This record gives sequence, structure tokens and C-alpha cells, in this order.
Amino acid sequence: MTWLVWRLHRTQLYIAAALLAALTVLLLVTGLQMASQYHSALAACGASHSCATLASTLFLGSHAIGFLVIMTLGVPALFGLFWGAPLVASELETGTGQFAWMQSVTRKRWLAVTAGEMLLAAAVWGGAVSALVTWWSGPDNALQLDQFKPGRFDIMGIVPVGYALFAMALGLCAGALLRRSVPALAVTLAGFIVVRAVVTIWLRPHYMSAITVTYKLFSPFTPTGSYWQLAQGILNPAGQLVPAPNGAAIDGIPVGSLPAACAAAAYGTRPNGTRPTASCRQALAAYHGFITYQPASRYWAFQGIEFGIFAALAALLIAVTAVVVLRRDV
Repeated sequence: MTWLVWRLHRTQLYIAAALLAALTVLLLVTGLQMASQYHSALAACGASHSCATLASTLFLGSHAIGFLVIMTLGVPALFGLFWGAPLVASELETGTGQFAWMQSVTRKRWLAVTAGEMLLAAAVWGGAVSALVTWWSGPDNALQLDQFKPGRFDIMGIVPVGYALFAMALGLCAGALLRRSVPALAVTLAGFIVVRAVVTIWLRPHYMSAITVTYKLFSPFTPTGSYWQLAQGILNPAGQLVPAPNGAAIDGIPVGSLPAACAAAAYGTRPNGTRPTASCRQALAAYHGFITYQPASRYWAFQGIEFGIFAALAALLIAVTAVVVLRRDV
């Protein structure tokens, strides 16, 4: 019977591995098609100087390539949902784990093999999918310069590996604590979404102190490379933020915030967006634009920091799982 229990474990792992392999092959085939389309289009648009429209034509255009790439945002969660959460929970729910522990297989060995194999599978496949998506997106990144921005940062580089480890560890921990597959699955999904949102929205922008550059209103500044813009606006002579325009404006400043020298131009016959008068330009010289951003050079530093956060969370969850499985009576 002990052999049968372990055989069931192995069979489950083989099925999961076969499914992952099939999905990886599908992604690889799609990636080959995508890369071929991109490089052919790049060669064509380079000659006609029309590469500005290439991204919208290919990335969000035919063959649902853009949709496929964006959908990989949810790939790491699949590990915790369909392998991590049911794995331990089903063992405890059906009693097969308890039976194994009564035989020659110790709890420590059972947990080490189970968690170790599944975490390794999650890391390998998460890395494979991330590598493919990074490869697919290379030409688009060169055109759009947006791989640092949320939604793109999350599907390339090494962070998807950290997400996959975290999702798997979260599923294992939820299964050990709840001992029921369906509740464990629900907790895993909710926990993964909440933690990802917290890190993306509140933590990631502050991994390193952002750079703020002020510039003259008539001499705009644009950072180089694939920078991540966090804020941008205009400051009046008192250093206060000018509200964003919602109607008539001159050089990005709404009519209500314009200096007196510009009032006549704004309310007169001059159409919105035309060049202001010399007196108005002189008054606007006291205004300054600003941009707050994370430079492109920090991309891999941010990737490493975020991977480290999710790897640490995964280690903590595995530690909790070990305490629950090794110390609690089943």
C-alpha cells in the first residue's frame, strides 16, 4: 500500500509535467510564428519609415498575439490553483497522507518530496514561459519602450518565476491549513491576487527612490530608454501643481490657471493650442514642467528585488506548511 501511495504521487506529477510540456510546446510554436512576423515587419517598415504603426498592427492585431502575451499574466497562479492547493488538501481530506505516515514514509520525507518536486516544476515552467514571452516581446519592446511598466514588467524577466514559486507555496500552505481542496483553491486565488496587487501598486514604485526632473515649460524633457513614468505635470511660480487641463489650455495649462498676460489670448479669438503671444510666453517662463520616473537602467534591479520578495514569501509559506504538517495531528 505504501508503494501504491507513492505511485499515485508520481502519477499525479507525471500528468502535471506532461500538461506543462504540452503547453510549453504550444507557446513555443506560437512564439516562432510571432517572432517571424515581427522581424519580417521590422525589415519592411524600416525601409518605408513606418515602424511607428508596427506595434498596434502586430501586437494587438492579427492572430490574437497581444491577447496571448497579456494572458500569461495569469500563468503563475495556475500552479497554486491546480497543483498546489489540491495536492496537500486532497491528501489530508482523503487520508492517504495519514496512511503513508503510518507506514515507512515519514511526514518530513513526504512533505520534502511533495513540496520540492512541485516547487521545482513551478520554477522551471514559470521560467520557460517567461523566457518565451521575453523573446516574443523583444521587437515590440524596442518600439514601445514599455517593458518597465506594470502589465509588461510582470510577464518578462525573472519575476514570473518568483510569482510561480509564491503561488505554489501559497496553494500548499492553504491546503495544509484548510485541509479541503475547494476552500484552499479559493484562498489561493484570492491571496495571489491581493498580494500581487499590493506589491504592484504600493511597493514596486518605491523599491528605489524615484528621480524627479524639472524643466522649462518650452523645453520638454523626456528620459531615455524604457523608463517608468510615475507622475508628470506643471508647477506654477509658487511651486504648486497646476491642475490637469479639462478644456481650453495653453501649453498644458488650463485657462483658469493662466497668468493675466495670457488671459486675453485664452478668451479671445486665438484657437486652443496656438502659439501664445510674446508677453504670455514671458509670463509662462516662470512655470516649470516636471516628471517623476524610474530610469530604464533600474529594470533588472527591480526585477531582482521583486523576485526576492516573492521568493521570500514562498519560503515563509513553506515553513508554515512544514509546521502544520509535522506538528499537527491529522
